[in-house]
Amino acid sequence: MARGPGVDQPGPIRLLIVDDHDLFRTGLSSLLADGLGIEIVAQASGGRMGVRLARELKPDVVLMDLRMPDLDGIDAIRLIVEEDPTARVIALTVASSEHDVAAAVLAGACGYLVKDSPVDEIVVAVRAAARGEAWLSPRAATALVDRVRSSNVEPPAEELTVIAELSARELEVLRLVARGLENSEIAYELGISPRTAKNHLSSILAKLGVTNRIQAAIYAVRSGLA
Repeated sequence: MARGPGVDQPGPIRLLIVDDHDLFRTGLSSLLADGLGIEIVAQASGGRMGVRLARELKPDVVLMDLRMPDLDGIDAIRLIVEEDPTARVIALTVASSEHDVAAAVLAGACGYLVKDSPVDEIVVAVRAAARGEAWLSPRAATALVDRVRSSNVEPPAEELTVIAELSARELEVLRLVARGLENSEIAYELGISPRTAKNHLSSILAKLGVTNRIQAAIYAVRSGLA
């Protein structure tokens, strides 16, 4: 379904939108299909239909509402990812509560957006997902971090050992990732180029043995860095 990190997208990003609010779903479809390099392959008005269409159409990315009457988005995300572990699903809802963000990520979502996000932010998230990257809006990142922080779960000893292997600059980058900053924002904060910020993040992910910035942020919080 999805391409791995760093793999170029050869054509428009094939997007499936799942939301039970007809006006929101059709309006978002129109906006995203307006010359932004995104092809809306289908719309689904419920979770069960979304799971079926994801299976049949294999879109590059799925935008999944979390509040639906027939099958909620968390269960739908879990079913889609269980059937295809490479599936790229972005959770979409009206609020970034700690519980919802954590539940969506644990179910397999690679991103989380609130419905009042600007269209350009949604496009950024969809493009990141299509590249195999994880993406959280700043509010969702904060909610997830707060959820992990409040869980009071002691990090495994091996996590602390790996953290100790990061350079001082990598630790700075990781702290900013845990705050929900994107590479361009990290570059601005640290006075480095976006390419350098990206290289630092790639090195951090490799050292931590994780695949995306969401997991890296959780790692940072559990280890007491953020």
